[in-house]
Amino acid sequence: MNRLYNSLEPRVMDDDMLKLAVGEQGPQEEAGLLARQEGILFKDVLSLQLDFQNILRIDNLWQFENLRKLQLDNNVIERIEGLEKLTHLVWLDLSFNNIEAIEGLDTLVNLEDLSLFNNRISKIDSLDALVKLQIIYLRRFKDLRGLSLSGNPIAEAEDYSMFILAYLPDLVYLDSRRIDDHMKGLAELKHQFSIDELKHRENLIQARLEDEQARREELEEHKAAFVEHLNGPFLFDSMYAEDVEGNKLACLHGAGELLEAYKDKFVIICLNIFEYGLKQQEKRKVELDTFNECVQEAIQENQGRGKSRISEFEEKHLLSLSAIRDESELSNLEKKIAECSKDISELFSALMTLEMQLVEQLEETINMFERNIIDLVGLFIENVQSLMAQCRDLENHHHEKLLEIAISALEKMVKGELDEDLPDEVRALFVDKDTVVNAVGSSHDIHLLKIDNREDELVTRVNSWCTHLVDKIHKDEIMRNRRRVKEINQYVDHMQNELDNLECSDIID
Repeated sequence: MNRLYNSLEPRVMDDDMLKLAVGEQGPQEEAGLLARQEGILFKDVLSLQLDFQNILRIDNLWQFENLRKLQLDNNVIERIEGLEKLTHLVWLDLSFNNIEAIEGLDTLVNLEDLSLFNNRISKIDSLDALVKLQIIYLRRFKDLRGLSLSGNPIAEAEDYSMFILAYLPDLVYLDSRRIDDHMKGLAELKHQFSIDELKHRENLIQARLEDEQARREELEEHKAAFVEHLNGPFLFDSMYAEDVEGNKLACLHGAGELLEAYKDKFVIICLNIFEYGLKQQEKRKVELDTFNECVQEAIQENQGRGKSRISEFEEKHLLSLSAIRDESELSNLEKKIAECSKDISELFSALMTLEMQLVEQLEETINMFERNIIDLVGLFIENVQSLMAQCRDLENHHHEKLLEIAISALEKMVKGELDEDLPDEVRALFVDKDTVVNAVGSSHDIHLLKIDNREDELVTRVNSWCTHLVDKIHKDEIMRNRRRVKEINQYVDHMQNELDNLECSDIID
């Protein structure tokens, strides 16, 4: 258990994921609303983007029978499969996955553009049916040594061989013919400019992908600390994203300045929560690492004592078995067998005693860790709730000041003294005092709900993490103990059976 929290579990490509992707990538505004109300038919989708979804297996795509473009890059896909029904597919991106073989493409007869770089490909198969294939990105296959493209349009292009040699400098065989080093040199010189440009573009793409990966890893670290998106104005902005009335009221004289001051103070508190969360995450990690070290040390020390005890037993046991085999006197034979059986029983007792001592030691260690981690989580929650309370105090103060500004504007409007050029939708709020108060109150309620929800989410997640962690540690220890007791019993039974078989053999003799 090296990480405290991990959300990067491989995902299943199910209908919910597909519906969400289609909805996000489909038409927006009025057309999008109509499509969502009536339902989007997968067979009508022409382009689908499923990158960075941590998808392990391609599945459930048979419904997209008219799909032309499919983007599955930057996942954890291990095998090309589930694409048989996508016969209209023209563009397919499977780069940055864990694919080991190019296969499962036989039915994609209309495929023109295939991207597979940054995988684990050691085998290329089933390209014979791809008669329309124009582009396949092979430069990232650093271990690719042989390539046959005859029968594809690219093989009919002028200067095909020279370009391939320049494009794939590590190739050894092209179309079943060994490549001459002299031809490689000529190809490199001839296409140096275009290859340099290609390398430049690849470097830019690689830099972008590395940057995206770094951001994803950073976000996962923040999630592990339960403070993601609190290192900026995200929470504050989310409060106003759905606040129609609040955005209208911001047009009033003095409301803009009030809002900016509110945002600055609010974001500072969020940053305090974020920085505190990262520090507490590190403390929890240190606590967990220390616990794991203590457990491993106790197990290793106990195992060492057990191995030493078994070694002593086996050395004596071998001598005893030899003596039993050599003994011809029945009374002496029975005595030696009884002594040997006693040694086995004593070994069993010694090993079980060691295991019980370890169980007690680990139980004490686990209980101490449980108290410490619960205390750390409790302190974290307490301080976060205190900081969130400061956010609510700021919101309450802002609400009071905004209400004063709105009431003042209403009074001026009634007297005809309001000289502000306000939009009609804002003026519509100032029909009477109740309407104004309700508008300000509605905005206030939305803001408080956002703050409360973020606090509840953090508290729920960290408590759930703590509960699952402690439960897993207890279950792991129970399983370890059961395995060890089983090992001891199997070993002792084996020793006793060996003695019993020897005893029977001697009696028969």
